[in-house]
Amino acid sequence: MSSLAGKVALITGGARGMGASHARVMLGEGAQVMIGDIDDEAGRMLAEELGPDARYVHLDVTSPVDWRAAVDRTVAEFGSLSVLVNNAGILNHGSIDEYTLEQWNAIMAVNVTGTFLGISAAVDALRVSAPSSVINMSSTDGLIGSVGRFGYTASKFAITGLTKSLALELASDGVRVNSVHPGGVRTGMTGGIDEKAAPWAMRRFADPTEISALVAYLASDRSSFSTGSSFVADGGLTAGTASIPPSSGAI
Repeated sequence: MSSLAGKVALITGGARGMGASHARVMLGEGAQVMIGDIDDEAGRMLAEELGPDARYVHLDVTSPVDWRAAVDRTVAEFGSLSVLVNNAGILNHGSIDEYTLEQWNAIMAVNVTGTFLGISAAVDALRVSAPSSVINMSSTDGLIGSVGRFGYTASKFAITGLTKSLALELASDGVRVNSVHPGGVRTGMTGGIDEKAAPWAMRRFADPTEISALVAYLASDRSSFSTGSSFVADGGLTAGTASIPPSSGAI
């Protein structure tokens, strides 16, 4: 039997990148998937491509109204909601001397408040469908610092803490809550970066499906004893900085 047979997932930021990969992999494991995103054209096209077990709903994760509508539609169309993947997120940069309040508020609104709003909106449906699972996409930047990305890092550390607190609160309801911490992933955002220069042990970027396989595992009952945990898939990044091989002819 497929590992996600009978599961219904709502995935935010699901129209492209890692979110679209999560949708494909979870469908392949037998789940029904509601794709939530603000890119209506890409979301509808993906749902049409994936077939009748995939649907699309417009979802701005900073909007409580959108969240309520997305959860209600998921339950109405598929009969339940048993997996929430808080995948939507944004990245911005800047030193403390130049980083603006607007940048700070924007990244906190999407990455942190969006995650909070999602769990708040979905928790009753998740309780009804228990055993159920919440998967919050954090980052290696939710475990270690990163130069020039302190706003992003703060948001991802917040997701890590939110995950652990909610895991404790919801365990008795049969709702597991875990965080996923990818390192470098080959998406449109990293397309111009030479992976051979990557300062982590495996010296390559992950294919999105490698992260999606972990998400699918956490969505399934195979991970039934895992909650409040931080699952890292980073090619060795948080193990330490790998030495850079010398160039040809160097001493």
